[in-house]
Amino acid sequence: MDKDFLYKNAPLFLLGLAVVFQYNLFVTPEKLEQTHREILAEISEGYITKSEFRIVKEQLTDINKKVDKIYDTLINGRR
Repeated sequence: MDKDFLYKNAPLFLLGLAVVFQYNLFVTPEKLEQTHREILAEISEGYITKSEFRIVKEQLTDINKKVDKIYDTLINGRR
């Protein structure tokens, strides 16, 4: 590289470097880990796990069977 090229384009290089640091274009591993934890916390507040869903589904199935038995008993009792 020629010295004249460096002197001529040094302000552009410095401007590019300043933009990179000013707008935080590169993410540090600590910042990435913190964001990951925040996302996991939000998800755990709003959604349930597969095992919890399976338990609720089984409970609803049991309730539905019991309601069907009660309905059948009421229908047969009127006859």
